Amino acid sequence: MITLAHIERIELPATGRIIAISDVHGNLEYLRGLLDKLALTAEDTVIFCGDVMEKGPQSLDTLHFLMDFSRRQRCYFVMGNCDYWFDADDHTKPCIDWYVKDYLLTNGRGQGPGLLAQMCERVGYPITPELDMDDFARVLGAAFPHEFEFIAAMPQVIDAGRYIFVHGGLPKGPREQWGAWACMKNDDFMSQGLKFDNWVIAGHWPVQLYGENITQANPIIDRESHIISIDGGCVLKDDGQLNALVIPYNGSEDFTFVSYDRFPVRRVKTAQPGSAQSYYIRWGDNRVEILSRGEEFSLIKHVRTGYRMEILTKYLYGKSGVVRCNDCTDYVLPLEAGDEVSVVEETSRGYLVKHNGVSGWYYGELI
Repeated sequence: MITLAHIERIELPATGRIIAISDVHGNLEYLRGLLDKLALTAEDTVIFCGDVMEKGPQSLDTLHFLMDFSRRQRCYFVMGNCDYWFDADDHTKPCIDWYVKDYLLTNGRGQGPGLLAQMCERVGYPITPELDMDDFARVLGAAFPHEFEFIAAMPQVIDAGRYIFVHGGLPKGPREQWGAWACMKNDDFMSQGLKFDNWVIAGHWPVQLYGENITQANPIIDRESHIISIDGGCVLKDDGQLNALVIPYNGSEDFTFVSYDRFPVRRVKTAQPGSAQSYYIRWGDNRVEILSRGEEFSLIKHVRTGYRMEILTKYLYGKSGVVRCNDCTDYVLPLEAGDEVSVVEETSRGYLVKHNGVSGWYYGELI
């Protein structure tokens, strides 16, 4: 049986900014940095579009920060797939005992301890192969009742009239039939050919994954379909950033954004032209063949397209004979002297940088 989406209808105030943030993923440093840049006022409304937890290092601390933040600032929360725990009655996501136990025992499936593991650590509850899930749920439920109540209160969709906020995306079909899980985890939402009358603001799918030859981390605004994708790949992407979509007032379509990352900013000393040809290998389509392995760089061939490029050797990973790589590009950015860039990687050959949210290589000198 499919659990239907919880849709919360709200009325936004006539004054003040509406600010949408998604996919914090337990990165409290980035969240604090972004909020500082936003310089919030009492008139502003902040809507978190899901996945405030998991994958990053501080899920529990981030949750506590946001619980306190919600007492000081007008804000709303949409539930994301990474916020969805302890619903044993909903089998559309395998959040039942075996899944939770496996997630705990595999250290967040290799991504590091998540919310539940951090809760266990906070109360000194051991995670062992003999873990009794009934006892586990009883202990954590008693130790963190307010935290679980806060999470459980999150709807899957916030309908604010002109704007609809959701984590993954809106499923096809009438809203009374929307499934909760389909709203929380709706992969590749912008590529489904859907169009809406009102603006749908979603996270979940890092905007970098919509790139083919060039990758960028800024929000994507599709005015024809009325969809805005805002997940900047915070935590998940080496060049990721935390984005905030800014709507100046209720009813406006003059969208802007503010972003935060921790990369050092430097200036270009000498101009360089952009590359005429490039490719972006990204998650989900990142199987490669190693043609020549080097200590710092390796020559690889992208299996699906046959495209060849040199990438950092440390980006390669895999097992059972299948080799994959982190998201990577050979795009050379067109840059002018004096341009500011954020340095993602410094190598013996040059710099992987971001300029206006677009990632690529610079082979000159930075000052």
